[in-house]
Amino acid sequence: MTHRRIDRRRFLALTGATLAAPGLLHAASPTQALQGAAYGTTWRVVLPDAPVDRTALHGRLTAALEAIDRQMSPWKPDTALSRLNRAPAGVTPLPAEMARVTRAALSLARESDGHFDPTVGPLVARWGFGPIRGGESRWQDLTLDGDTLRRPDAGLTLDLCGIAKGRALDVLAGQLRAAGLGDHLIEIGGELLAGGRHPTGRDWTAGVEHPVPGHGGLAGLLPLREGAIATSGTARQSLRLAGHVYSHIIDPTRHAPVEAGPLASVSVRAPTAMEADGWATALMAAGPVAGPALARRRGRDALFLFTTSKGLRAEITGDVPFTQVKA
Repeated sequence: MTHRRIDRRRFLALTGATLAAPGLLHAASPTQALQGAAYGTTWRVVLPDAPVDRTALHGRLTAALEAIDRQMSPWKPDTALSRLNRAPAGVTPLPAEMARVTRAALSLARESDGHFDPTVGPLVARWGFGPIRGGESRWQDLTLDGDTLRRPDAGLTLDLCGIAKGRALDVLAGQLRAAGLGDHLIEIGGELLAGGRHPTGRDWTAGVEHPVPGHGGLAGLLPLREGAIATSGTARQSLRLAGHVYSHIIDPTRHAPVEAGPLASVSVRAPTAMEADGWATALMAAGPVAGPALARRRGRDALFLFTTSKGLRAEITGDVPFTQVKA
C-alpha cells in the first residue's frame, strides 16, 4: 500500500488534457472511446485504438444497459422491480439478473451490519430522494429462494439503486470480454471498472474526485487493473434544511440521511463493480468512526477522505495505492 502526496503542478503534468471524463478517467492515446447516456447519467468505454465494429459494439452495450434498467429501475412503473413493489405479500419470481443482484444486496446487508439495506426505498423517498413508497425497512424479512423472493408484508419494498449501477459495469465488462476486448476501462456516473492494461502497457489510472463542493479538481490518483472503484459522498445530490446539509445516502440504522461532516467521501476498490458500489454506500452510511472500523473488520480496500482545517485527510483500510494531490 502506498499513500504519497504530489503537488498540483506535477499532477497537471501527469494528467494534462488526457482526462477522458473530467475528474474521473485517465485514458491517454492510443485509445478510442464509446459513450452514451443511461440511468440519468453518462457512460463511457475506453478501448485500445484497434479495429472494432463500433456501431455493433455500441448497440450491444446499450442493449445490456437497457435490460438492467427494465428490470431494476424504481423510476419507471413497468419494470420488474416496480411491479414487485406493487405486488401483494407472498412469493414473486424474479428475472435471473435481478435475482442475482438481490442476492448480492441481501448478502451485503448482512456483512455490513445493516448499513446497506435493500429495503430502504421508502426512507429515501421520505427525504425527497427517491420514488419508492412503502412501509418500514426490514431487509431481514426478505427471503430469496433460487429466483423467487418471499415478502411477508406488501409494504416491504425492494430498492437496488445502491448496487445495480455497479452490476451494470460488470455486465458491460462481460460484453467486452466476449468480444475479445480484454483491455478496457468503463465508467458510469463516476464509477470505474478496469480490465487488463492501458495500451501503453501501464495500469489504467483512476482519478478520485475532490469531495468538497465547488472544488472542481481531483483529490488524488490510484492505479486500477482488473478491478473496480466506486465512490460515495455528500457533495452531490444533497438537501439543505434548517442549516444542515443532508446526503441522498440513508443510514438505515439511524433511519436518517448521512449529514455532511468531516467524512466527505468513501471510495472502495473491489474485484467487481457491484461489490465496490454497494460497499461504498454502506461505509459512507456507517460514518466516520464505524465506517473505517467496519471496513477493517470485513477486509475491504477503502479510502476515506475527511475535511479538516488544513485540507483533506486520507484514511486507508486494506490496500489502496492512493497518491494524494496537494491542494
